[in-house]
Amino acid sequence: MLKIYNTLAREKQKFTPIVAGKVSMYVCGMTVYDYCHLGHARVMVVFDTVSRWLRASGYDVTYVRNVTDIDDKIIKRANENNETIAQLTQRFIDAMDEDSAKLGVLRPDIEPKATEFVGGMVTMIAALIEKGFAYPAANGDVFYSVSSFEGYGKLSGKSLEDLRAGERVDVDSFKRDPMDFVLWKAAKPDEPSWDSPWGKGRPGWHIECSAMSSHHLGERFDIHGGGQDLQFPHHENEIAQSEAAHSHDGEPCQMVNYWMHNGFVRVDDEKMSKSLGNFFTIRTVLDKYDAEVVRFFILRAHYRSPLNYSDQHLDDAKLALTRLYTALRGVDVVDANIDWQHPHAQRFKQAMDDDFNTPEAMAVLFDLANEVNKSKSAEAASLLKNLAGVLGLLSRHSDDFLQGKSNAINASADGYALNGNAEMLNVDDLITKRLEAKKARNFAEADRIRKELADAGIILEDTPQGTTWRAA
Repeated sequence: MLKIYNTLAREKQKFTPIVAGKVSMYVCGMTVYDYCHLGHARVMVVFDTVSRWLRASGYDVTYVRNVTDIDDKIIKRANENNETIAQLTQRFIDAMDEDSAKLGVLRPDIEPKATEFVGGMVTMIAALIEKGFAYPAANGDVFYSVSSFEGYGKLSGKSLEDLRAGERVDVDSFKRDPMDFVLWKAAKPDEPSWDSPWGKGRPGWHIECSAMSSHHLGERFDIHGGGQDLQFPHHENEIAQSEAAHSHDGEPCQMVNYWMHNGFVRVDDEKMSKSLGNFFTIRTVLDKYDAEVVRFFILRAHYRSPLNYSDQHLDDAKLALTRLYTALRGVDVVDANIDWQHPHAQRFKQAMDDDFNTPEAMAVLFDLANEVNKSKSAEAASLLKNLAGVLGLLSRHSDDFLQGKSNAINASADGYALNGNAEMLNVDDLITKRLEAKKARNFAEADRIRKELADAGIILEDTPQGTTWRAA
């Protein structure tokens, strides 16, 4: 029985889809004016894993993740670069797709762009005005009236009174209330604009997700996801817009059954931000680490917990993933349907059904790896590979992983940087040199090579069939 932590209810709840056997899921995607960063990577990987598990559980999933391709930052960056908005956004959409593919993220079923749904946004704004939840201002903007929506603040737990107390009052504002937020922005010179009943302009940020989610998934759908930073005000405003626009006879229509939010990414225990200078793009990290190692690192933490990025944590993830691949080395592995009655598979399922508990699911993988190391069982190895595949891991042949990037291990005192430089340590070459040293009875050199490998986290095992290696 799958349970999901529902941010709105503040507890884990049994998952019951609106339509039996089907799941409708919407996740707030990226604003495409720059390269995606580690926070985006976490959203991509987390909800890709959620989608994978739902499908593995037998559900027919419709996964929608939007692209914001018009907003203030996009307009500003395009002007700075002296390029069109379409050129800028397409360039970064392509970069986003490259980054997500490297991380093993499957494409969502539907990826709507905001600029494709302006008409639907205008229709929704008009409905909000007609129902008394929004108003046109004298400057051509249209604002949502938060005081008109009784449930405002229910997702974030913030009261309207407390929010008003902390809001800076703009004396030149055309808002009726400092907390009101913009639905439609009047056109400005040299900015893109669309026609509307209130004059030319463009939509505010919050309205796009309400329009796109309802278009593709209906007035009410199963799961809405995104980063914790979106809980307020973005998702709070989505609820206000959608439930008011789709109200019937004055009664709001519930927008979402389960709200999911992944935790923040921190860097060396500080919140990642450009102002602190600890801001990393996905491709910067992938220049240094194998993409599957990064995916493994993200899934090693529970999705609701903070994720602390550091080189040490990535190095640890690299060694851990190497241990899994090493267990598969030299063992016949077959792709097969998972026997969910197998004790290890049952434990894996219990973990994933407990609010997508990937750390516990990974613990099962390591137990299986230990079993494979002892027994060389093809059945256990196949189960290990196929369960890991549900998480988007262990997709490569073990030799391809171990003899590729991750087989060229940077060795150092902590296992990675030989003598502080960028020299690479090739395990198989050193095993060959050690064998040659032993044949020449140069046992001191053979012992030196074994120690060098041990310092790099590689354990040699001499057998009558030859020398093999595994991660420590």
